[in-house]
Amino acid sequence: MQEAMTFRAPAAMLPGFDDPVAGAQAVFRNVLHALSHPGRIVQLDPACGVPPGLSPAMTAVLLALADGDAPLWLPPGASGDVARFLRFHTGSRVMGRPAMATFVAIPAGFPMPELADLNPGDPSYPDRSATLVLEVQSLRDGTPYTLSGPGIPDTQALAIQGLPPDFPVQWQANHERFPLGVDILLTSGRLLCGLPRTCRMEC
Repeated sequence: MQEAMTFRAPAAMLPGFDDPVAGAQAVFRNVLHALSHPGRIVQLDPACGVPPGLSPAMTAVLLALADGDAPLWLPPGASGDVARFLRFHTGSRVMGRPAMATFVAIPAGFPMPELADLNPGDPSYPDRSATLVLEVQSLRDGTPYTLSGPGIPDTQALAIQGLPPDFPVQWQANHERFPLGVDILLTSGRLLCGLPRTCRMEC
């Protein structure tokens, strides 16, 4: 009897989740929790390979969310190994411009694109907007912000190091486009924090 053929990753390719289904589901639940409770910090301990240039949290988020129907954008200069890793494990296409992507991933050391340049969704389908996955230096130390809005009983304090100086202005404009606009997932090492477009931020 002829054995079924299996497709194997190249020898140098890092593995994805040890358990693809359980790993993706666990991270997806954490992402939903982070977006439902803006400003709360969630720790991810994913059992997966982490390519050089990405943090464990960013890797886990992209492995769980990106797929063949959700194109990805990486900044020019990002490692080709990162693009190959994500393309192999998720099937996501890497686009040439951030406005064309569902997920815009900005690893450490790369500038954040303008929020206004990302896909804000369509009035008929605002959920088809882009999600920015942004690695920052810290989610515990840095510029203090006060968050309010849906999912926050009163206010939520959050200190972020690594956002561009004009981020509050960009975020206000993004918030005012609701129901259109961009959602953000901040990552830092193994930590994750959600900033949905409904969230208000004050310094």
